[in-house]
Amino acid sequence: MKMNIWDAFWGLEVEQCPCDVHLVEWLETEGLSGKRIYHFGTGGHHYVGLRCAEPRLDNTVLGITAAPKEYEAFIALATENPTVTKSYSAYFGDIYTSNAKLLPRFDIVTLFHSCEFRSAANDAYGALTDREVMDLFTQQTDAGGHILFYKGSFAYGAAEPIIAEWASEMPVEELPGFKTLRIFRKTA
Repeated sequence: MKMNIWDAFWGLEVEQCPCDVHLVEWLETEGLSGKRIYHFGTGGHHYVGLRCAEPRLDNTVLGITAAPKEYEAFIALATENPTVTKSYSAYFGDIYTSNAKLLPRFDIVTLFHSCEFRSAANDAYGALTDREVMDLFTQQTDAGGHILFYKGSFAYGAAEPIIAEWASEMPVEELPGFKTLRIFRKTA
């Protein structure tokens, strides 16, 4: 049994990741700085981590990727620009094996790639479901924090009913969206 990885590479073509661009625009529009962000799907461009490291935004980002080439791009980035690691770190792993005991608390969680990567291959090692990931990261989000989803995902149709169920059962309220983003605030 091997980890279910994502063998694609989202490189420097930032326009391929509108969710990442829209997240940063939303942070800027809302004036959100000094926030602790968990980012599902770093992309090889590491746009969110790099932008949030800018003094104007001053957010910390922990990103996860299941794409070996994206993680290699992070290693190269950190090697060439070590100061970025003061506010941005990425790790290689399967979000579906996340464990609350290994995670800090967050102010903002992006679950942009919900339902994109989970398959029967994850079952072989007892991975969480998409709903269980949503629940876990909701628990790791402080009250008043935000949980965001990406309506432009190729798997959004599969994620949408899970999001609806999650929203009806968890202490969250939906806020007005921003461009391609669906935004919830944790209420308790």
